[in-house]
Amino acid sequence: MHGSLMLDIAGTWLTAEDRQLLRQPEVGGLILFARNIENLTQVQELCRAIRAVRPDLLLAVDQEGGRVQRLRRDFVRLPAMREFASRPNAQELAEICGWVMATEVLAVGLDFSFAPVLDLDYQRSAVVGSRAFEGDPLRASELAGAFIRGMHSAGMAATGKHFPGHGWAEADSHVAIPVDERGLDELRGRDLVPFRKLAAELDAVMPAHVIYPQIDDRPAGFSRRWLQDVLRDELGFRGLIFSDDLSMAGAHVAGDAASRIEAALTAGCDMGLVCNDRGAAELALSALQRLGAQPSPALGRMRNRACGSLEYKQDPRWRASVAALKAAELIA
Repeated sequence: MHGSLMLDIAGTWLTAEDRQLLRQPEVGGLILFARNIENLTQVQELCRAIRAVRPDLLLAVDQEGGRVQRLRRDFVRLPAMREFASRPNAQELAEICGWVMATEVLAVGLDFSFAPVLDLDYQRSAVVGSRAFEGDPLRASELAGAFIRGMHSAGMAATGKHFPGHGWAEADSHVAIPVDERGLDELRGRDLVPFRKLAAELDAVMPAHVIYPQIDDRPAGFSRRWLQDVLRDELGFRGLIFSDDLSMAGAHVAGDAASRIEAALTAGCDMGLVCNDRGAAELALSALQRLGAQPSPALGRMRNRACGSLEYKQDPRWRASVAALKAAELIA
């Protein structure tokens, strides 16, 4: 049974304090950032050390491509998702890239990358920008669907983000509270399209720290209107819901870290992320211990579905995939 809190660590190895924190049953996952990663073998050893403490923890990373990829040294430098749209065989290449990304992440012992981004590129949001596949919702759905097929082929669960769409709001939710003034009908016709079309393929969804005041006065990740009425009931999504990082400025409207994780879980999130602030993570942990929150048994679906090996670079499929991405000038 996985706990409902995902947190992080400061360095490239576990401290005694980290080990003690990870032993708490309310902790269900750990996300790695660039500061935790030196190279391929080091991150594999770190994952082994974490598994030795808690074999059941979900181990995640943000390995989208472009500017958002934490695994760099010894790993393929993936293109930004926007790059696929201009290629004649875009869907084939997106699927190949999804497989390559997932194969590398799984090989070192991680369970999944929080990918793909389903936001639309309106040329408004600097924080989304080239992370999005397209501005056209149908084209974005096709390319993201292909990327997901590649991930699934490698054995990795897919997480669509940031529901119901972060592409229009200009503010960066890492440092501000973005607002999207559009109504639900407009969102249904555009931003919600990829989430609707891919609802059956997505294993998980991550909501945006964006307020859509015509629908709810709370950010989507704290809103039962968004997570229950729209995502679950209207779109028929049956997978898991991960909050975005509850330490981000866009989440602070809900109060301190204890209030934030309680609000996220009450709204319908299965797991709350509290990163880059150990004090906040401990406060969230204390809140979960006090509340006696019951974790979702379905979180186990996010586990690594492959028997990853560092010998993957000898696989003919790997060699052909990398060659195809190079031929399309998507990687060096």
